[in-house]
Amino acid sequence: MKTPCFSTQSDTDAYYGRLKQAREESRRAIESAKHNETLEAAAGSAVNEALREAEFGNFKEARGVAASAIQLSQGGRYVRGAAALSLAIAGNVAQAQEIADALAKEFPRDTFVNVYWLPAVRALIEINRHNPAKAVEMLRAIQGYDQGAPYPSIAPMIIFYLRGYAYLAAGGNKEAAAEFQAILDRPGIVLNSPHSSLAHLGLGRALAASGEKEKARTAYQDFLALWKDADPDIPILKQAKAEYAKLQ
Repeated sequence: MKTPCFSTQSDTDAYYGRLKQAREESRRAIESAKHNETLEAAAGSAVNEALREAEFGNFKEARGVAASAIQLSQGGRYVRGAAALSLAIAGNVAQAQEIADALAKEFPRDTFVNVYWLPAVRALIEINRHNPAKAVEMLRAIQGYDQGAPYPSIAPMIIFYLRGYAYLAAGGNKEAAAEFQAILDRPGIVLNSPHSSLAHLGLGRALAASGEKEKARTAYQDFLALWKDADPDIPILKQAKAEYAKLQ
C-alpha cells in the first residue's frame, strides 16, 4: 500500500508532467514509510516512481529506482512483478526476463503473478523483440483482470495502455485507438494516474497512424494542454511536440 498523501500528490504532479515535483513527493513517501518501518509501502512508492520514469522515457532513472524498489520489498512478489514491467519498458529485457522467470518458478499458483504481472512483463519483452502480435495475444489474455488494481496499486488500467501500444506496433491502429479511448472513458478508475494523461498522446498517435489528422491533432492538443506546465526536458514530451508539429 502506498504512503497516502505524498504518493497521491506525486501521481497528481506526474499527471501534469511536473516530474521534478513528483520525484520529490515520491522521495518523501519512501522516507516516510521507511521511518514508520513499513518497507512494503516504501517499495510500492518506489516501484510507482520507476514505472513513471520508464513511461516518461527516463530509462536510466527507471532502472535505478526499480532496483531500489526490489531491495525495499525484501523479495515481495508483486513489487518485483511491477519492477520487472518497469525494466522491460526501459529496455532492460534480460533483467525483466530473469525476474519473470524467477516469479513463475517461485509462485506457480499465485493468481495475480501469473495472470496479471507476468503476461504484462512478457508482452513488453515481446515488443522489445519486435513481436508485437505476440504481445497483443498475451495482453488479450488478461481481459477480465485488466480493470482491476492488484497490489501494488499503481497505474490502474495499464493493461489497456500497454495493449494500445502493442496494437499500434502491430499495425492495428483502430484497435489501439479504442484501447486508449477506453482509459479516457473511465476517469473514475484511472483518477490522477499519469497514464490517464498519457492516454491522450497514445490516442493521438493511433489516430495519426490511421490517417485521421484532425482528430489526432485534437488528442495531441488535449495532452499538451494538460502538460502545459510540464518540465520541458521530459523525453516523451519532446517526442509529442515533434509529432504534433508534423501534423500541422
